[in-house]
Amino acid sequence: MLVSFDNFAMRSNAKLPKALGKRIQKRRKELKLTQEDLAEKVDISRAYVGYIEQGRNTPSLEVLQKIAKALKKSLNEFF
Repeated sequence: MLVSFDNFAMRSNAKLPKALGKRIQKRRKELKLTQEDLAEKVDISRAYVGYIEQGRNTPSLEVLQKIAKALKKSLNEFF
């Protein structure tokens, strides 16, 4: 039974990177920033911004804090 719950929890958490990416993308567009603009502010590549927004990569807490600051939001507003 515990294994079943763990598998369920893992599948539910798999949606988090995609939801996070969509929130980041929405806010970036609200501020009329390109992926390149955001990448420069956060000191990451434009491709990495794209991967984050698509939910293909999950940023580290440090990168996520930089993204939140660049997008003028608190970190918890993305969750």
